[in-house]
Amino acid sequence: MIIILKIFKWIGLFLLLFVVVLAAVVFVKKDRTFDAPYPQIHAVQDSLVIQRGKALVYGAAHCAYCHAPVEMVDAIEQGEIVPLSGGHIFDIPPAKIITPNITSDKETGIGSWPDSVLARSLRHMVGYDGRALLEFMPFQNLSDSDLTAIISYLRTVDPVKNEVPRSEWKLLGNILKAFVITPVGPSEEIQVVVKPDSSIEYGKYLAQSVANCRGCHTDRDMKTGKYVGPFYAGGFKMPCETNPELILVSPNITTDPTTGRLANWTEQEFIQRFRKGKIIKESMMPWGQFLNLSDLELKAIYRYLQSIPPVTNNTGPVLISAK
Repeated sequence: MIIILKIFKWIGLFLLLFVVVLAAVVFVKKDRTFDAPYPQIHAVQDSLVIQRGKALVYGAAHCAYCHAPVEMVDAIEQGEIVPLSGGHIFDIPPAKIITPNITSDKETGIGSWPDSVLARSLRHMVGYDGRALLEFMPFQNLSDSDLTAIISYLRTVDPVKNEVPRSEWKLLGNILKAFVITPVGPSEEIQVVVKPDSSIEYGKYLAQSVANCRGCHTDRDMKTGKYVGPFYAGGFKMPCETNPELILVSPNITTDPTTGRLANWTEQEFIQRFRKGKIIKESMMPWGQFLNLSDLELKAIYRYLQSIPPVTNNTGPVLISAK
């Protein structure tokens, strides 16, 4: 009996020592920084380029959905142009993420940041201070011309003074920052220019590198953000922002004839659905921003989604109980 007690004592001491060492390592490494190249991207004053940037910011890239104050949700859902002054909170297992002010204010926004720093954040997910950013934004494979357009437009946005607090990282988040979260860069060769048209290729570019259709319509681990299911087959469970008693489940949008939500839609039905905006009030899809998509963009996205191989995955109701 005495021997067993001694064994448990030593096991307890070992576990305590392990926890102390782990905590010390996490404390030291949670703020680790990374090197990443600065893209040679510079804002321009060309009106057509700025117009393209605005169309992306308030359309396919849906920046306002995350970077506009939550109290402006009604205006956002109407597709209106709203200030990108930040403050939207996403409370996920690793952290309470608070979106930054990306207006041109030099004190509380991005007005004092060089173009290259903004470009690096979008293309390599490395912040101005060298930290790795969570993979919320899917813009790593943006063409040089579209990245230039977005930054050029942001430089024209009126400054809004709004001091946004830093995101609040939880224990899990600090562990992930110390050991798991690293920068995510381009997964393919960057194109200089991507020509807008109604082709499958342009639809893929929009769906994966701009609008982030794949990001929500693919099952993911809420702790790490990593994909854990077939692309576009749905099943990603997200806490409902407006009702904590509900969970949103993204539908399967592959061409599977029995479980694919869009399998039997015509191109015109697809476009008409986007023109209606938000129907399910709890939905986290940025319907208001997508009201600004052109018919050409919607045709391209539809044609790409129709080219995806079918995946049988019955995702069930869009809303389920969180209990």
